[in-house]
Amino acid sequence: MNLLEKTILERGKSVNNIALDASSFLTKQIDIQLLDWCATQFADYFKRANIDRILTIESGGIAISTLVALKLNVPLVVMKKKRSMLDPENMLTTQVHSFTKNVTYELNCNADHINENDRVLFIDDVLAHGNAVEGTLDIITQVNATLVGVGILFEKSFQIGAAILAEKGIDTLSLAKIKSLENGIHF
Repeated sequence: MNLLEKTILERGKSVNNIALDASSFLTKQIDIQLLDWCATQFADYFKRANIDRILTIESGGIAISTLVALKLNVPLVVMKKKRSMLDPENMLTTQVHSFTKNVTYELNCNADHINENDRVLFIDDVLAHGNAVEGTLDIITQVNATLVGVGILFEKSFQIGAAILAEKGIDTLSLAKIKSLENGIHF
């Protein structure tokens, strides 16, 4: 059992048998030593992938992505869920549905922040249904960049996201694979 799995068992909470409350160590309060360990795992795994930049989606993926970008010495691009008056005209956009929040939002990214032929690593906190990865694929395809890998803190293997990535042949590292949240947390 790795450090993240141990922390999930000790401090995580199953909510309605489908969601993991990680607020005491990942979302509302961040355990920096744990995140540093996780970032090291991602950096070591993907260091030979010749990554040009890391992409993440606000807000859950920002903390872990920042540490991975620092370790790999590449830029971090944060895709946003809402447009700002500061956004330029040349925005890359797609629609993404969040099952946790039960909303569909417009994922957007400044087109100047991803270059044609970039090799992109997507980092996020949770993999459930795979919609965030699908949205990221759509964004980077718009500029002819390539998704070379996905790093996930924890996946809910009982939902379809991991199977979708495997079917697409996307190199994915999930640091914790939760098989079930019914009556507790099960790996």
